[in-house]
Amino acid sequence: MSPPIAPVGWSRWLVPPAALSIHLSIGQAYAWSVFKPPLEDALGLSGTQSALPFQLGIVMLGLSAAFGGTLVERRGPRWAMTVALVCFSSGFLLSALGAATGQFWLIVFGYGFVGGIGLGIGYISPVSTLIKWFPDRPGMATGIAIMGFGGGALIASPWSAQMLESFGSDTSGIALAFLVHGLSYAVFMLLGVLLVRVPRPRAEERTAGSTTAVDGPRVSARQALRTPQFWLLWVVLCTNVTAGIGILEKAAPMISDFFADTSAPVSATAAAGFVALLSAANMAGRIGWSSTSDLIGRKNIYRVYLGAGVLMYALIALVGSSSKPMFVLCALVILSFYGGGFATIPAYLKDLFGTYQVGAIHGRLLTAWSTAGVLGPLIVNWIADRQEAAGKHGAELYGTSLLIMMALLAVGFVANELVRPVHPSHHLDAVPAQKGASDVRQQQSESA
Repeated sequence: MSPPIAPVGWSRWLVPPAALSIHLSIGQAYAWSVFKPPLEDALGLSGTQSALPFQLGIVMLGLSAAFGGTLVERRGPRWAMTVALVCFSSGFLLSALGAATGQFWLIVFGYGFVGGIGLGIGYISPVSTLIKWFPDRPGMATGIAIMGFGGGALIASPWSAQMLESFGSDTSGIALAFLVHGLSYAVFMLLGVLLVRVPRPRAEERTAGSTTAVDGPRVSARQALRTPQFWLLWVVLCTNVTAGIGILEKAAPMISDFFADTSAPVSATAAAGFVALLSAANMAGRIGWSSTSDLIGRKNIYRVYLGAGVLMYALIALVGSSSKPMFVLCALVILSFYGGGFATIPAYLKDLFGTYQVGAIHGRLLTAWSTAGVLGPLIVNWIADRQEAAGKHGAELYGTSLLIMMALLAVGFVANELVRPVHPSHHLDAVPAQKGASDVRQQQSESA
């Protein structure tokens, strides 16, 4: 499937909606918790078991993005979006079959493994295309699309809950809800497949008077792995995501624990509202902070994410339990940094490595997300369990976790400060030149 080339006069503003159709769909993954209680009741599962489809989906997201990134670059966005559509929708259809037959392993395989591949390929599918269309505002462009992934749950969560209420929360009702999801998302994602276009080749751009071409370094995905810049950004993304997902995963019980011993404890309804606020901050940060990075630069915006993130965690640790507004405000800022970090990293990669294989490089970097997805919840939950076993309660359960998050953000801040432009020896056009120079030296040595 060859990438569709935009005709002369094609508006680049049609590309973000195409990307949004994919990201709003696969963003449903953040709403998996809606299906957890019905599955536990209908199939007799534990909370750990009902989380398996989501956990496997996130693991497959990172792996498929890492290993499929080069294919996405080679085959183009339409091919990638088609693969994402088929895998993500098929995952729901297999899950529907699993729910209807009472086979939970089929739900894990369908939603987690097959659907997870759709998550990874779909997540990176529009990145390099958007950056090529918007060389002047890459942060804003990728922020628009990745905002959809953060906001997908705001649509999917109430929609899924309404379907379960209408169809029932038994196995047949769950199966029907999965079926509707699979078919509906297939149609919605198809809009992106049909709409997406890639910029015209540079020679044609000059003829047509276009300004979408952009000069810059040309570093392959394979060569990028050999640079310190890639691994420094890996640390930056991993630490930023770990700090954010640690709060996101345990948001409701955390705010309840912090104010359990006060005169104004937090109800379950208020805790759920707090989670919704965090999702909104996550989504807003993806477009707001990434757009700001176009004005102040990528290194500076990560200084804000990581440096101000340390300050926010410090405020929660010091005065969070005595001031509910302060706790909520700091958590919202941290989650906005969490979302902003995801949306800004493709533009940071473009600045350092160019647009040549930025999608493939981005895919490999997303292994930092998979790592953080394990580290963040593990740190917060394990330490809270240990503190509770030691007889502590309330805000005391999280004191050590907050200090660890501050330390991780400080490590990320240092890594960001160490980022420098990629040495020209790693550029694609430098490799033949180096090889030629080596051959000349060898011939001179032999003639001597």
